[in-house]
Amino acid sequence: MSSLQPFESGDTAQRASDQDRDRVAAVLGEALATGRLTSVEHADRLEAAYSAVTVGDLVPLTKDLPSATQQSASGGAERQSVAAVFSKVVRGGRWIAGRHTRLQSTFGALIVDLSDAVLPGREITLELNSTFGKLIVRVPANARIIDEGRAVFAKRHISGDAQGEDSNAPVIRVTGRAAFGKIVVSRGAADWHWPWRADQPLPPPTMRDTT
Repeated sequence: MSSLQPFESGDTAQRASDQDRDRVAAVLGEALATGRLTSVEHADRLEAAYSAVTVGDLVPLTKDLPSATQQSASGGAERQSVAAVFSKVVRGGRWIAGRHTRLQSTFGALIVDLSDAVLPGREITLELNSTFGKLIVRVPANARIIDEGRAVFAKRHISGDAQGEDSNAPVIRVTGRAAFGKIVVSRGAADWHWPWRADQPLPPPTMRDTT
């Protein structure tokens, strides 16, 4: 039985809510955990779920899957955390961010690329904390950024909004604090020489990277 069966006999042109999308995400997560979906299939369907506009867009995504258990349905991609402590950590490619994603660099370097990540919803919060470290984040080119962060004896560079209006653009709320560290939020490689690609080796650091 499909988890969206109540919608199938109703108005599939109805606009989907965040709760509808979360319900589908829970079904997909359980399908991944039980081996019904591969990681690639899961990422593709999850991205489609959070991009869905109507209920009709959601129905095909779980039509071949059983309903999620109550425990799974009450979960979801709420929180994610990545940290670099006395080390260098790079996160990029196709990965699933949380609605609240906490990134922490302490005496280290944390480099995170969200340009190909699956964002769970229209708005996510990035809590960026850098203490005697470097934290660099690349966001989707069309993202709207709301900066609510702070800095104490530190450097913060938050890229402004993209040119033009995109009604489907994700909203990224930036919070957190830089203390004796550096935080950069950029939408393109040109801003700070994006140093990572899956198919390319890391280049040697430049003077700009080390300041």
